[in-house]
Amino acid sequence: MSKQIFVQAQSDHIESLFGGTPLSAVEELVWNALDADATEVRIDLITNQLGAVDAVRISDDGTGIDILRADSTFGNLGGSWKREGKTTVSSGRRLHGRHGRGRFRAFALGTHVEWRTTMRIGGELMSYCLSGEADNPGVFNLESLASGPASGTEVYITGVRAVTDSLLDASETVQNLAAKFALYLKSYPHVRIYFNGLPVTPVIVQKQVSDYKLTLDGGREAKLEVIEWKRKFVGAGRLVFAGPDGFQLHDMPAGVRSGTGASFTAYVVSDRFPVLHEENALIMDELNPEVRRCIDEVKKVLKAHFLAASAEKSAFEMEWEEKISPLTKQERKSLIEILKRSLKAK
Repeated sequence: MSKQIFVQAQSDHIESLFGGTPLSAVEELVWNALDADATEVRIDLITNQLGAVDAVRISDDGTGIDILRADSTFGNLGGSWKREGKTTVSSGRRLHGRHGRGRFRAFALGTHVEWRTTMRIGGELMSYCLSGEADNPGVFNLESLASGPASGTEVYITGVRAVTDSLLDASETVQNLAAKFALYLKSYPHVRIYFNGLPVTPVIVQKQVSDYKLTLDGGREAKLEVIEWKRKFVGAGRLVFAGPDGFQLHDMPAGVRSGTGASFTAYVVSDRFPVLHEENALIMDELNPEVRRCIDEVKKVLKAHFLAASAEKSAFEMEWEEKISPLTKQERKSLIEILKRSLKAK
């Protein structure tokens, strides 16, 4: 079997979807895997002898791409099959994408993309390869392959763009991915994501987690979860709106400084947010009265949280000042510096 699939959209419109950072492209491809009921997703950077990225591979053990819908899946921009439902077919997990744009984000990583997929059709495993080129974004090629051993999809990207090397800092990339998928991974603890063999899990990169209850309009309750990270990273200091299933709907700058130097992400969770998201109210941020009141409440709690943390640190430092007062000035200075470094490392 061999055929071409033509995208029903202008090339310049398709190319506009190639934008975004390499990290955001990886996130979209991981979401596509999770939307296919994957329980394990692996992101691997294949490097050359100089240490630069030669290829990106994202593989999963999901249900595969439905080839029977290939024409609509890859041919209709804005017509994703996911619009027909809100949960995955097998496990009932919340769907992320609904606009059929995620596959084009792969071209932000490289100029040639292959989707090697195996799916079960009538009790039989069937494998196919869908491929596309950045310089001809309106056409995808579909070919049959020898049947794979199990269902799943491997996205293989070559002609890698130079900016993709920004992913090579593994600790930074894992930290960013952990922040992005934190609530989802907590909601579905059986799901595993790996980056270059390292587990993407908030547990290994978070320093402290604090939970608070909020009261929203109409007496509705919401949960605020503040995760303080072990290290600073670009995506920190954000306020994330999420549904009770851990699905992130919108994020914005938190607008609150920790005062302690802590790198953090604040997640506010409520069953009201999916409704506001459908009404496009969350993206309006403070322009929507209900969302603005929620943001104001979150900021009050965050300020109190970090004020208490700062006071606790100061009290600890004062206690140590009293303990070391009999020492010489130089000894006291040295011990205080050691104390401060230990506090920053916590």
